Amino acid sequence: MCLGLAVRLWVLTYRIRFAAPPGFEGGSAVLSFWHGQQMALLGARRLAGDAAVLVSRSRDGDVQSGVMTALGFRVVRGSSSRGGALALTTLIGLLRRGSAIALSVDGPRGPHHVAKGGAAAAAGATGAPLFPVASAGRRTWVLTKAWDRFEIPLPFSEVAIVVGAPLPAAEARARPELLGRALEACRGRAERLAGVHSRAADTPSEARP
Repeated sequence: MCLGLAVRLWVLTYRIRFAAPPGFEGGSAVLSFWHGQQMALLGARRLAGDAAVLVSRSRDGDVQSGVMTALGFRVVRGSSSRGGALALTTLIGLLRRGSAIALSVDGPRGPHHVAKGGAAAAAGATGAPLFPVASAGRRTWVLTKAWDRFEIPLPFSEVAIVVGAPLPAAEARARPELLGRALEACRGRAERLAGVHSRAADTPSEARP
């Protein structure tokens, strides 16, 4: 609970810039993003509202689950390697009842920025729109030793969150690289909105300019 409160206070300092396509209103939708961008995305509750969040059954996932629960999200545990089928069934049920779900598409252990088909499968099974979502912070710590290069925007950072146009679920499931390209396009737009000029590699103790 203390960690959840600390994260809540941290992200409340962000100066959020939000961009979404016309007609984006939340509700039943699949919000897909790259692993490692979770911290910035927590700053936009109007994006996810009370969305269900998929968290892996791992030691790191235990920590994330506690934080997400403290922040008011519904947590579904599972991944492609552990409990994935049951988790996907649960997420599909939530979508059919009108909830939004949010999940990383290159988890739980990568490869980094290689999209998988779970998000598209959930969207295709329910008819819910599949949205790519990306973020960028003007001043960000990047944990380069983590496989997902986890990003932690510094307090009071300018943070941009971009929702792209919905993708056809069937095509994204057959060709996951389409979702990957859409996420990269959203990321580029988020960087421009946040005033990020480059993606130079940082050490964990350094921040992007």
